[in-house]
Amino acid sequence: MKCPYCSASETKVIDSRSADDNNSIRRRRQCEVCGKRFTTYEKLETMPLMIIKKDNSRETYDRSKMEKGILLSCHKRPISSQKISKMIDEIENQIFTMEEKEIPASTVGELVMKKLKDVDEVAYVRFASVYREFKDVNAFMEELERFLNNKQETLC
Repeated sequence: MKCPYCSASETKVIDSRSADDNNSIRRRRQCEVCGKRFTTYEKLETMPLMIIKKDNSRETYDRSKMEKGILLSCHKRPISSQKISKMIDEIENQIFTMEEKEIPASTVGELVMKKLKDVDEVAYVRFASVYREFKDVNAFMEELERFLNNKQETLC
């Protein structure tokens, strides 16, 4: 928090208490450079995360959509439900640490593919086939070749 008097960023919290019927937190702060005190209010940001679709339309982030895609990719694969849940939590954590209000769907898709590639190769290819909208077998084979080449480079 920047001091409103001297603009120093070294401040400390002296006191915290709820305000506005428990909808925000009132913090009493002191600047460690000039010693002056000031009050700040923290309020939970209620603006939802928006996903920008391929057609530039926007929709509210929905964990269940990502979960559904991952579950379909992992169907009949030796991946525990705990592993899937952990993977979804990790992806979601990456999304929210970007601290953006709007994220392209492609970013979410790439994060999912990266995680799936590390967890299960078949699940990765299944997800990629839907996500990348392969139009024919050749497009599918190109993705497989890219995957295998990357895998060989990693092993060398």
